[in-house]
Amino acid sequence: MILEEGSPIMGVNRDKPDLWKADTARSVDMYNEWFINFAPEAFRNTRIRTTKAVEQTLKATGNLTDIRTAILKENPSVLPTLRMSTCPPLAVDRLIGLARVSQNLVHSMEEGKLPPRMPGQELENQLEKISLIIGKMADPDIFVWLNGENKPTRREIYRAATIVADRLCGSVANPIIRNAQEKRQLAGIAAWLEARNYQELPTGDVTKFNAMRAGTFAFRMNVTIEQEGAGKSVNIPIDAVVMPKTAEPGDFPLLIEAKSAGDFTNVNKRRKEEATKIAQLRQTYGQRIRFVLFLCGYFDGSYLGYEAAEGIDWVWEHRIDELAEFGL
Repeated sequence: MILEEGSPIMGVNRDKPDLWKADTARSVDMYNEWFINFAPEAFRNTRIRTTKAVEQTLKATGNLTDIRTAILKENPSVLPTLRMSTCPPLAVDRLIGLARVSQNLVHSMEEGKLPPRMPGQELENQLEKISLIIGKMADPDIFVWLNGENKPTRREIYRAATIVADRLCGSVANPIIRNAQEKRQLAGIAAWLEARNYQELPTGDVTKFNAMRAGTFAFRMNVTIEQEGAGKSVNIPIDAVVMPKTAEPGDFPLLIEAKSAGDFTNVNKRRKEEATKIAQLRQTYGQRIRFVLFLCGYFDGSYLGYEAAEGIDWVWEHRIDELAEFGL
């Protein structure tokens, strides 16, 4: 890799492979300790919120006795709850196949919206097919009142809602944990920076990442890059952007990508993502752009070697003070 004049050559961690194995072990221990102590709470809090949302869906559908198309049209986001209310629970593609409806319709509803270009009558017909499948396959072991004449009790409704909420949370367990871990990592970076008198900028306070004042930082900031061969600009999100206190006009801030992982397999499947991002940044801004990873969890020699070969350096969360070695 050829660096422009003035670019850093020595690395903080990428050029020290003799330390990788021990650091990986410490990072795995740190992640596992967090997971045992805090992941259940994050999952439980999400389940509580999800249970309330399921109860609202049950109320809107007459406790699953009246799944009208009007309800699906008014609130398409209820579809995941309805899919998890059947026996067996229906995956998105299985529902599409059984109901013989448009992929676009179901995928849009999963995102809480309806396809804007679908003709009204066609939309009505397809929503009717979905409601018929859900009604026919509603799980009688969960919704025990569906086979009887008695109205469900409050306890029965709550029990059913918690079961469906568990199914919903189980299907998105990894994102729940990942989001909680990212929130914790960014809080750690913020605490480290604020202890050194850096000032956090409010979201949207800066439109260009390289126009930040020295001694400031921001989270989840968009950075514009040029797409090679496409002739257009797009924004890519960066978890943390920090302009060093010693920065001079024209200097770039440090771009930090917070990453955590609970297993080795997924990180090696996705390791090209960072390589693609740094390639796009360098193509747009040159070799002086600085992009580092903030790692906690299962990152082994295979992953680290790949990132190092791409010229990407990193800071281990268990040695967060190494952020100072990047000029912060």
